[in-house]
Amino acid sequence: MKIKPFVSFITGLFSFIALWTLLYFAIQNHSIPSPLAALQKAWMIKQTLLLHTGASFLRIIVALGISLLIGIPLGILLSRIKRLDKYLGPLIYFLYPLPKVAFLPVFMIFFGLGNTSKVLLIFAIISIQVIVSIRDGVNSIPKNYYRLMENYGSTSWQTIRYLILPAIQKNLYASLRVSVGISLASLFFAENYNTTYGLGYLILSAWAKMDYPEMFVGILMIGIVGFAFFSGIDSLEKKK
Repeated sequence: MKIKPFVSFITGLFSFIALWTLLYFAIQNHSIPSPLAALQKAWMIKQTLLLHTGASFLRIIVALGISLLIGIPLGILLSRIKRLDKYLGPLIYFLYPLPKVAFLPVFMIFFGLGNTSKVLLIFAIISIQVIVSIRDGVNSIPKNYYRLMENYGSTSWQTIRYLILPAIQKNLYASLRVSVGISLASLFFAENYNTTYGLGYLILSAWAKMDYPEMFVGILMIGIVGFAFFSGIDSLEKKK
């Protein structure tokens, strides 16, 4: 079982490099470097690359943790307290389809140009996704399950612990996968403002310098970070 994620990673990586190689030979344009040139570049900047990757990874981890701490309880409350859902539901539906990157200037005005505004941007993306998924997951639990818990004299906390939390795990993991993908794309945008480290900054900086091998190294690392998150979510889901 421990080999499986590694095999999956190697398969995905080699598939990506194979597609990249085909594009390189088919297009024959200097803006698409060979995979070998990019890998050589990655080795040359390996220490800096780790700093960029670590910065992006930590921003997503922090935003993800805050989103779960707020999103799961709020999603459960919206499902269990219909009056609360009646008033907050329309606001959430209004905010849900809005491109959250549009709020980045607002976050920067109020929270500065540093990490806080970037983490809040990712939080805004993930939290609404989690809230809606959790609320819908709780709503899908059959009513007779609650009656059964009541018949056994279960407290509200026991109902949440032994009924609601196990029932919503599928919705939670699905929402996390979607959120992580969107977060990585948004972080690429956010890290181009007043940032020293981050994969988004690395990619745009390399593009501005026309250092295309370095640019593709950044793109490859975003894929690796995304794979790490998805593998972690898969592992947690299998352990439930």
